[in-house]
Amino acid sequence: MPAKPQMLATVAPSTPPARILIVDDSAVARAVIAKMIEANPRFVVAGAVADAQAAMAFLRGQSVDVILLDIEMPGVDGLTALPDLIEGGRGARVIIVSSSCAEGAAATIQALTLGAADTLVKPGLGNLVGRFGDALIEKIARLIDGDEASARRDAYPPVAAGAGDFDIVAVGASTGGIHALSQMLRAIPASFQTPILITQHLSASFMPYFAAQIAVLASRPCEVAHEHMRIKPGRVVIAPGEAHLRCVRYGDAVVAKLTSERVPSGCLPSVDPMLATVAETFGPRALGVVLSGMGRDGALGAAQLAAAGGSLVVQDKASSVVWGMPGAVANGGFAQAVLPPDEIGRLIAGGKRPQ
Repeated sequence: MPAKPQMLATVAPSTPPARILIVDDSAVARAVIAKMIEANPRFVVAGAVADAQAAMAFLRGQSVDVILLDIEMPGVDGLTALPDLIEGGRGARVIIVSSSCAEGAAATIQALTLGAADTLVKPGLGNLVGRFGDALIEKIARLIDGDEASARRDAYPPVAAGAGDFDIVAVGASTGGIHALSQMLRAIPASFQTPILITQHLSASFMPYFAAQIAVLASRPCEVAHEHMRIKPGRVVIAPGEAHLRCVRYGDAVVAKLTSERVPSGCLPSVDPMLATVAETFGPRALGVVLSGMGRDGALGAAQLAAAGGSLVVQDKASSVVWGMPGAVANGGFAQAVLPPDEIGRLIAGGKRPQ
């Protein structure tokens, strides 16, 4: 799952409690989860319904901040309903809470690709307390705190693209990033040959399915990086869940180098080492992209890439689940363009770097 930021933003006592909608076909699960949420003064249960149809009806009349959605439900399942619930939620973040989201489960990547902000494994009814409750409250708080931190950032207007070209695209993402990646990659034609590196905050157990999903979305081969893997044209290389993805020149080739040292962001894998070594290896012929994510991972690497003459594009705030990572790069003055993911894809496909 997306890596944890180093700290949560504080919220003023006067902040109204975040409104939560629970969508689960089990009456027991709804009652237990509602009790956990109501025990925290920062949150209030706005509604608890048994299926997706009832959730859509609820959202037509009321607004919420977070939707907790089960997958296995009668009628329309949670994954099928997810896009409609995101649209009907008008900005509400969706956390999939389901037994289908075990480590390495395909359902987790599918949910994140469709736009879920996060996922959490729901245990059996007898274990809906303790660690599960703590994890659920933490995930809700991280999303709410991420929104508060983003709201305090200054607006950063979109910048038009100009002339130029590049030999590598390095993409960093976290919370909300898989959905953004899917939109960006669909806008890049299969004929595009510039290699693409991706660091997505995700556990190692999910990486094989994530790579397979990216290969489909990008219409090109995608591999999880291994030591000394050659960075080839027409391919996507993703950071493994247990190591940073770096790149170095080795004779006439550029190869992957994997390391696992601690970095300032606390993330593993981290976007910073990838962008920093792309700066060292490709300089002004590199394009860095930072998509939706919590925290500031990527800001240090972006500064190094900018200093080396490379270009940077970040996802805009309106389309981001959390504008933490792209906002940090934009407000640092390093981004030449601030765009929705599909427009970033079209910019990449044109082989042009922004000015």
